[in-house]
This record gives sequence, C-alpha cells and structure tokens, in this order.
Amino acid sequence: MGNREDLLAGAKRCLVEKGYSRTTARDIAQSSGVSLAGIGYHFKSKEALMNEALFDSMREWGDEMAAILTAETKPDASPIERFAAAWDRLAAELGKVRHLWTTQFELIGQIDHLPELHEMLVMGVRNARTGLADLLEGTAEDPVRARLVGGFYQAMLTGFLSQLLIDPESALSGAEIVEAVRLATA
Repeated sequence: MGNREDLLAGAKRCLVEKGYSRTTARDIAQSSGVSLAGIGYHFKSKEALMNEALFDSMREWGDEMAAILTAETKPDASPIERFAAAWDRLAAELGKVRHLWTTQFELIGQIDHLPELHEMLVMGVRNARTGLADLLEGTAEDPVRARLVGGFYQAMLTGFLSQLLIDPESALSGAEIVEAVRLATA
C-alpha cells in the first residue's frame, strides 16, 4: 500500500479504537506509520481523512448489511417476518460494527457544527432508506413507497440499534419487535 492507503487504514483503526472526535492527527500518523505531513498532503486535513475513513467503513458495512438482510430468509416470508429475521441477524453482528453506530450517533449530536459531514450523512440516510425498503420489500420501482416504507424501517432499525447499544440485555428480539408493531397498530 502507499501512504494514502496506509493513512486511510490507520484512520479506520482509530475510528474503532478511539472514535471520531477523540482521534488526533498524531493518532492516525502513529497507527498508519506515515508522517503527520502525509495527512495534509494526501487529504488536506485530519477531518477530511476521518470523513473518508468513516464513509468508506459505512459503505463496507452497507454491503455486509445487505448480505445479512437477505440471507436465510424464506422467499414467501412477509415483510415484517423478513424484518424480524433480519433484525436478529443484524443484532448478532452488531459487535463487529459497534464503532460505526456509536460514531454515527456521536456525529448526529454535532451535525450543526460539522457542515462538511451534513451532506454526506443526508445522502447516507437517503440511500439507507431506499436500500432497506428494496431489500426487505423489493420496492425499487415505487420511489414513494420506498421512501415511506424505508423511512419506517430505518427509524425502527436506528431506534432499536440505539437500545441494543445502550442496554443489550433488555433489547428487543426480532419476534418482540413484530409483536410491538402489532400491538401499536392494533
């Protein structure tokens, strides 16, 4: 790998170990084995490097999430059954990407102070919304349905993942989420 790739890999390691806000340029340089000057040369700033590392990691996790969401689901399962099964698989895999979710929640709290990230997060939310709808319901041909259903699934996913991060012992299972939706809409 070249210095640019080494810096990106080092920044990704720092995201896992220290999080977004607590990572310094020195941390990245040390983790990557590249000089501090290399950050400026290749990325112009530590923030630009961290943003690229974060969104590169999120794209990688998005690919993994798509595989998790579509794995081992009965072809005749209803959307809510697919959601319940997918939720259980995602919850089981959360430990591998806990740092990405905690970083996203951290950045949401600072979104007004990070304008360069705002647009990236907006695009991430929009892509996740339509991606979830298409994966769980096959709504690619209906953009209105994809936005509405995807927004609902995304809100559920984000909310339940936050509960799982905070209190894993009492987080809801996929079957419990299905029952909660049934009770709430009855």
